[in-house]
Formats: sequence, structure tokens, C-alpha cells
Amino acid sequence: MNATDRTPADLLRSALAADPGRPLVTFYDDATGERVELSVATFANWVAKTANLLQGDLAAQPGDRVALLLPAHWQTAVWLLACSSVGAIADVAGDPAAADVVVSGPDALEAARACRGERIALALRPLGGRFPAVPEGFADYAVEVPSQGDRFAPFSPVDPDEPALIVAGAEMSGAEVTERALGDAPGLDLTGPGSRLLSGLGFDTWEGLSAGLYAPLAVGGSVVLCRHLGELDEEGIAKRIESERVTATVR
Repeated sequence: MNATDRTPADLLRSALAADPGRPLVTFYDDATGERVELSVATFANWVAKTANLLQGDLAAQPGDRVALLLPAHWQTAVWLLACSSVGAIADVAGDPAAADVVVSGPDALEAARACRGERIALALRPLGGRFPAVPEGFADYAVEVPSQGDRFAPFSPVDPDEPALIVAGAEMSGAEVTERALGDAPGLDLTGPGSRLLSGLGFDTWEGLSAGLYAPLAVGGSVVLCRHLGELDEEGIAKRIESERVTATVR
């Protein structure tokens, strides 16, 4: 983190400038056996494409609310940073009826139909795969995002003091997200670059979001984000900690 970083998007830009090739997010789904590893550069590319989709095709502007009806997943992390890049408010598990855009996983499509604005559906399939058939009333993220540009520039400067995130009823600005993430790092045993945190927490609380994305990003570390970690026994978790060179855990 640089002294000038005041939003999560700033943190990502600093990480990209410092060491683009290092791992940032390693994702496991222990219900399907999926494993995805994204370097800072690869993650930033997904964020840029998604931010271009959000700002361009979906016409999102600073202050617009984006309801994220998604689990702890690497693509959710991408959307959180894309919202920060545009200046939109990422409303985690928010009310789609009150949102300008809704982004839904396959298990929340019915609820997401309450959104009167743009609707994006994520299949959350391995390797970012598409839906076999696009859900009616939605655009398929995996279809729309590949053609987007690899570089992103916001139409309007993002104000770090404006609302950026809503989770569990709490609203935070971009500056507050960044400050809280950095403040959380010592308690998560994130000591700086090279720290690698395994998180089995969901993304429906600040604690889960901080451990699963923001705090590792803030200190130049990385996260091993595990969905359905309960599918593993203690021996399996110990093997993962060893193989992934994990330095701290929270679950």
C-alpha cells in the first residue's frame, strides 16, 4: 500500500505496479474440486474488463448501487474491485429492488429479477464457464466480459470519501474500506508482502470480505479463498496449508 492509496482500486493499482506476477487470489471450491490461481496482473485484467462492462454496457455511474448476490468466489472479488474502479456502490447481498444493477449467481436469479435496472448472471462454473442457456432477463457475464477492453479509465474521478461498500447493513466509503482493511491486517497475522492467508469465511460480513480480499491486498499479501471448506477434513486442510505455503488462517 502506498500513502496515496485511498480506495480498493488504488490498492490494486499499487499491487500491479509493485509485482504483477505474484499470486493474489487462489480460489478453491471444495464442492466441485475447482482451483483457480490469479496473479495480480490476471486479476487486474479481469477487473478492468468488468469495470468497462459496468461503466460502458451497463451505464453505471459513481454512486449507483450494484447489488452483488454472489458467494465468496474469485469472480465476486473481481466485481468488488470493478465497482471501486467505477465509483459504484457494491451492495453485498443487497436488495435488488433498490439497485441500479444486479449481479447474481445461479442460486439467486429469482430474487435478482426484482431489479428494474440491468441484470447480469454469473454461472460460477469452473474456468469462468457460461450458462448452458442464458437465464431469461439476464446477460451472461461469461459471454459479455471477454470482449471488453483490457485497460480501464473512469469517466469521472472516484471520490474516496463517497459510499463504496455496503455489507451487513453497514455503509463505508472507499477510504474507510482501505483504512479498515489495513487495520485488520495485524489481527489476521498479515505481516506484509509474502503473507498468505487462507480464508474459509463467506463474503456476507465485513470480516469475510476483509480476510478474503481487502486486507491481503492492502499489505501486499495474497489470499487462498476457500468455498465449501467444510467438505475437507483437518488433514485435507493441513495439506492445503502446506501446499499453498499459507502463513495464516481464518475459518
